[in-house]
Amino acid sequence: MHALPRRIRALLFDVFGTVVDWRGSIIRECRALGRKKRIAADWDAFADAWRAGYRPAMARVRSGELPWMNIDQLHRMILDGLLPRFGIDTLTEDEIDHLNRVWHRLEPWPEARRGLTLLKRRHVIATLSNGNVALLVNMAKHARLPWDTVLSAELFQHYKPDPEIYLGAAALLGLEPSEVMLVAAHKDDLRAAQACGLAAAFVRRPREQGPKVKLDVAAAPSFDYNARDFVDLARKMAR
Repeated sequence: MHALPRRIRALLFDVFGTVVDWRGSIIRECRALGRKKRIAADWDAFADAWRAGYRPAMARVRSGELPWMNIDQLHRMILDGLLPRFGIDTLTEDEIDHLNRVWHRLEPWPEARRGLTLLKRRHVIATLSNGNVALLVNMAKHARLPWDTVLSAELFQHYKPDPEIYLGAAALLGLEPSEVMLVAAHKDDLRAAQACGLAAAFVRRPREQGPKVKLDVAAAPSFDYNARDFVDLARKMAR
């Protein structure tokens, strides 16, 4: 950790995996759907495959291969390919649409709400997610997340790690990049933010991809903060 050159006035949060447990939430809801519809599927593998399609789909938008599509649209495109792959053919259109919006109903990590509330005492807190605005607003309502505002890739029609999203978020808040810090569980996201002049806080989420996947959660001296969770980050930032 190195000394911050300026006072941090706003904290921007990656959301999927950093604030919410996307994998556990999706598996739980899919299992309930399976019981209701009598669908026997490997829902753990289904959730992992759905998430695995996320980066390649965004890359197609970023490269210009696809026109701008928000995350709801990309999730649906991926889902339409997964259903036949997993032998799921008994869902109605309304049920498929509801399933696609499971991403609006993700549950937070156990300490996330408390940690965000602590961090909000001293800073503006906001999302900086590839998720679209409607998704993030619905998620905040569902999970009772205390954001001051919701900032989304959709506002800039760029996906992380394009610099337009980091710089655009700082500009919308009326701040210099150095007055803003990204909080994320993903080191590539943090490094992209640092390249744009933002500060960076790494938060460990070792179980984001499930118990069988070993993630790199080692502290990195290049980040301004390394924390166990949001409560730990709040304590460190209050010193």
